[in-house]
Amino acid sequence: MADDALWCSHVHSGEERVNDGGVATVSSAEQAKVEKNVGAMLSCFLNIGEHDSKEPLLERERHIAYLRRGLKHLPEGFVSLDASRPWLVYWAVHALEVLEARLTEAEASAIVDFLKHCQNPKGGFGGGPGQYSHLAPTYAAVNALVIIGTKEAYDAINRETLQDYLWTVRTEEGSFVMHEGGEVDIRGVYCAVSVARLTNISTQGLFAGTPHWIMRCQSYEGGFSGAPGMEAHGGYTFCGLAALTLLHAHHLCDTPALLRWAVNRQMRFEGGFQGRTNKLVDGCYSFWQGGLFPIMHTLLAQEDAQNLSGEHWMFNQEALQEYLLVCCQHSRGGLIDKPGKGPDFYHTCYTLSGMSVAQHFITTAIHKKCIVGHASNELIPVHALYNVGVEAAVMASQYFNNLPVPPSRPGSCEEEGKGQS
Repeated sequence: MADDALWCSHVHSGEERVNDGGVATVSSAEQAKVEKNVGAMLSCFLNIGEHDSKEPLLERERHIAYLRRGLKHLPEGFVSLDASRPWLVYWAVHALEVLEARLTEAEASAIVDFLKHCQNPKGGFGGGPGQYSHLAPTYAAVNALVIIGTKEAYDAINRETLQDYLWTVRTEEGSFVMHEGGEVDIRGVYCAVSVARLTNISTQGLFAGTPHWIMRCQSYEGGFSGAPGMEAHGGYTFCGLAALTLLHAHHLCDTPALLRWAVNRQMRFEGGFQGRTNKLVDGCYSFWQGGLFPIMHTLLAQEDAQNLSGEHWMFNQEALQEYLLVCCQHSRGGLIDKPGKGPDFYHTCYTLSGMSVAQHFITTAIHKKCIVGHASNELIPVHALYNVGVEAAVMASQYFNNLPVPPSRPGSCEEEGKGQS
């Protein structure tokens, strides 16, 4: 556990704040506003008498109550997310998993039954019952079922039709459209690779050419864009690096350039991450950016283990936790983007995932904890490539890897794809 002197140590002085050089812009004004709000929350925390220990506390039970309420009933405003219902399930179930709040058998079974109604006869999952299959809710549904981790949950996934569906959204160059007739971007590639690897339906031909398409998305900055020729972005960068790693093609990545880009996304004053250059801090990037570092550490260790830290990721783990604990916990439960925002399942999920990454330095040889604040703040470790608990990922792999890989559908060009990935 971090001692009191370490807490808030990343806020050194006014020198860490934005300096517009006397030329104010819209973005510099917004940055100054966020820094003012964050600074006020830090000062308030340090001056409140009830926190005599000066240790930030994760309001675990408050967040669990918020998530459980949402699983049973959502306000009318959530109708706009009717096409994202498996996402709402995944965000809530994963956040509860990280907080070590187990679902009851009845809750788990009800969720499995709902997600089965989102699965289409021709494969994949839609955003709700009766909706067209889409790679994004397919990823969310598979992850949620893997987290539940019962035989009923595993068997709810029709692996044969899922593999068929992935072939229907694959392009000739190895990229993936999000849905039939939809857009091509790197999210689709990651969702396809992730579900295929988790459920053991991946084949060489299915992802032939995919790593080379992903590499067309690595920008001059070092991060990855949504499609070739666009701007590097935290979420897309995670999707690109994780997919490359799952495809055992990480050697293609310019890892030093990516590392340089990623470390510069952690904000000097706030301690959290921004999504791209010249943007504001956002709690969700705690995972989208923070989750890059365990993956990069593993890749760099394969190249030069002697020159890597043996006990710390290559970002300020304490500063990230301080930002999340002091500035991103909402009084009604749930976590948020930044001070002044409201809570939602999405930010609750990814802030907690990022906090878990910051708390656990895990390699093949060592597991070193870095818990800021009270010892009860510790979360379970997450598997950085999938963003489910490590235990859930291992159990799912053991289950599905004992099942045969479904035969490729006729006309899938599996033979033509051999040796290209």
